[in-house]
Amino acid sequence: MPLLKLDGVSRDFDVSRPWLNRVIEREPRRILRAVDRVSFEIHKGETLALVGESGCGKSTVARLIVGLYRPTEGRIAYEGRRMQMIFQDPYASLNPRWRVKDIVAEPIRFLKTSQTVPEALLQVGLAPDDGEKYPHEFSGGQRQRISIARALAGEPDFLVCDEPTSALDVSVQAQILNLMSDLQKRLGLTYLFISHNLAVVSQVADRVGVMYFGRIVELAPARQLFSRPRHPYTRMLLDAVPDLAMSGKPRVPVAGEVPNPLAPPSGCAFNPRCPYANERCRAEVPALLDNVACHAVHEGRI
Repeated sequence: MPLLKLDGVSRDFDVSRPWLNRVIEREPRRILRAVDRVSFEIHKGETLALVGESGCGKSTVARLIVGLYRPTEGRIAYEGRRMQMIFQDPYASLNPRWRVKDIVAEPIRFLKTSQTVPEALLQVGLAPDDGEKYPHEFSGGQRQRISIARALAGEPDFLVCDEPTSALDVSVQAQILNLMSDLQKRLGLTYLFISHNLAVVSQVADRVGVMYFGRIVELAPARQLFSRPRHPYTRMLLDAVPDLAMSGKPRVPVAGEVPNPLAPPSGCAFNPRCPYANERCRAEVPALLDNVACHAVHEGRI
């Protein structure tokens, strides 16, 4: 049985102008669909990464899972005891007026867990005396360690990690990723890892879901996805990663821009940027069959 299961989950946002403006200008309501019928499972002990360009719906999925948003439609089933979230900005997510010991103690008091503040700090590589300091007294990497300590203080089974290293420099990113990997092995944690950085995802993920325009367009084991990407969008994302091996392999940068979500293209949302698009792609939304949503793949054209 999966620890977490999303079944046809969608989320709409009403981005209409104020009612009076719409009446005067005879303008209809504007509904933005940020997440569109997303389905996937995460099993205990694994890391599923969601990747894609900014605005594709990754962070909205994260907020739906932890309950910050309610789904417009679909179902989210969680079989674990508790879940926690690690946010992208390690400074904005910490109360600057609280000492670290109070920040880490909050989930302990609220959830009545068996953790102690010194234990939580020690397991993320900080000293118990650091609890007396304020967040501004720490570096970015140390602040993210505090965020992880706060999350672990709630004794979760599942962590939603929303771009947890994107605000850090490369050397600190590696330290945080190593810490998270070690904690996963020691505590048996399960991760949903949100990122736009495929180099980071290749280090941490067991499986990868590629999102575009609110939908999952490819879902595959990490090794398979990085060695044999199937969807044209996945191929374009991988081609944009710097070729450090200097293999000389032809590379095509990600072309075009994400469409306006208030005026989505007909058919496959990727068709305006796709070199394989045909009339069917421009008319019919592809279903996620065999873990890829692409007419060209289904028809054997690529």
